[in-house]
Amino acid sequence: MPNSIQQQSQRRETIRQLLSRGPVDTQQSLVDALTTAGHVATQSSVSRDLRELGAVKTGRGYELPQAEQANDGHIAAVTGLMRGMHPAGPNLLVVRTAIGAAQRVALAFDRSDWVEIVGNIGGDDTVFVATDSAAAQKKLMSKIERAGRNAS
Repeated sequence: MPNSIQQQSQRRETIRQLLSRGPVDTQQSLVDALTTAGHVATQSSVSRDLRELGAVKTGRGYELPQAEQANDGHIAAVTGLMRGMHPAGPNLLVVRTAIGAAQRVALAFDRSDWVEIVGNIGGDDTVFVATDSAAAQKKLMSKIERAGRNAS
């Protein structure tokens, strides 16, 4: 039976935390660490998670790109202004904000330089964020959620 979206999200966040401490040699090392942390994980699920997180295999092991970690700060600074986000088809994400905050949130998306974002439009309390694929949309939603947790 497939894992729930919440379990998958929690597993990916644990992987992100593990990789933020330094490179991890093998996918099996991640499976073992996740199992120890109480997550259900297989090599194939870890492989998919690494791909979704944008992790790269380097000579030192699996790592998250440094630029991604640095750019989270722009979004983290405005997550308190966000009220919710909802996909609208496979290429559009609707982000609801506090009244009058959409322009500030849209500017943070621009400054983040996240590759998943093709462009965005900010109104008064809504930001439309365009992505080039459904996969990019899902990854973007995960990044926004992570930035919100990191801001807390």
